[in-house]
Amino acid sequence: MATKDEQQLVTDTLPEVEGITAEAIANAKAMIGTRLRTENFIRDASIGSMLNFVNGIGDSNPIFRDQEYASYSKYGSIIGHPCAPFMRHWSGRTRWGLPGIHGFFAGNDWEFYRHLRPGDAINCIERVLDVQEKHSEYSGTLVIQFMETIYTNQRDEMIARVVGWCTRHQRRASREQKKYSGVPKRHEYTPEELEEIDQLVLAEKARGGNTRYYEDTNVGDEMDTVLRGPLSLQDMTAFLVGTGRSSAHGVLLREALRHPDHFFRNPEAGGGLEYTGIGHLRDSVAEAVGVPGAYDYGPQRVSWMGTLVTNWMGDDAFLKRLRVECRRFNVYGDTQYLKGKVVGKHIDNGSPLVDLEIWAENQRGEVTAPGQATVMLPSRDPRVPWFTDGSSLQLRTAARSDGIPPILPE
Repeated sequence: MATKDEQQLVTDTLPEVEGITAEAIANAKAMIGTRLRTENFIRDASIGSMLNFVNGIGDSNPIFRDQEYASYSKYGSIIGHPCAPFMRHWSGRTRWGLPGIHGFFAGNDWEFYRHLRPGDAINCIERVLDVQEKHSEYSGTLVIQFMETIYTNQRDEMIARVVGWCTRHQRRASREQKKYSGVPKRHEYTPEELEEIDQLVLAEKARGGNTRYYEDTNVGDEMDTVLRGPLSLQDMTAFLVGTGRSSAHGVLLREALRHPDHFFRNPEAGGGLEYTGIGHLRDSVAEAVGVPGAYDYGPQRVSWMGTLVTNWMGDDAFLKRLRVECRRFNVYGDTQYLKGKVVGKHIDNGSPLVDLEIWAENQRGEVTAPGQATVMLPSRDPRVPWFTDGSSLQLRTAARSDGIPPILPE
């Protein structure tokens, strides 16, 4: 852990501006409708890359990783985890506008159309949807930026449409507000508590080939809990490896020269270049932006929630919608209990759909990530076809007329 003097040195080195100005907000709003350059990490869904992704999120479902098992499924091979397009690009990541203003990934609303298959290309385009000014207990003025990302394969078939959003906060205000001052940097567990956590992790099991039917599913049914934690640096680096995210030396330097307010020379690294988002890995940078300690990646938590749903629904179902909002920080040592329940059933265009309320809560019982999901289940009714994907279903979800999904109520 950094000393007080070392912490101040890191804080003083980070790019800093006085506040979020009206001019900065206006400049960001002027980008609404603009197509953005997407990230360009893993571009092909090979068996190796798809396995690497589920390793990075701790998903043991054999439909995503065991070629022999999957060969007997209706797909004939493994398929990509629904959130595997994160390998190419993180929709909603802070990347544009408001220079010097810190950003946090805040949520995703996915609508899925088909599975990634081995050999597929992962292509994407992204545009700015909206920029909104809000008030936050964490930092006072904040700005929410909304992006739309479309993922397609090599045949220009849509894999998924995602609305992602991030929040932008002035660093000094975030430190001075001290919203999380009462939250410990690390939660301490007893040996008995750690043993109980290990047993819950080892008990995780996907439904697999045991088909879940629409007629057998009832409102109020609870989903089996999935546990992720205690969060460690190992978990974080595994996710970075699983999504292929890396750049170093000359590649990193050229990127920093193009975007100087997104990088800094960290005195903890002897002046080596680091991204301002290194607070995911370093306590000192997290503390400099008002967070108790190093914390998880938002796309990582969204992917965990995807595992919660795919474990529950079984191989023969199709995840149509996954919405997750990252509301509270998940710092190293925190444990997330992923939970859910059935809240609705309906037939849409002949497709049997089940609506789920899902959420993540930490070891203190705080909900860190509320969400929703919609699953297309097989039916026992022989008149209803078993769809292999969701490309034929245009899901009608609650959304604003401009295409931006509403933020869930507190």
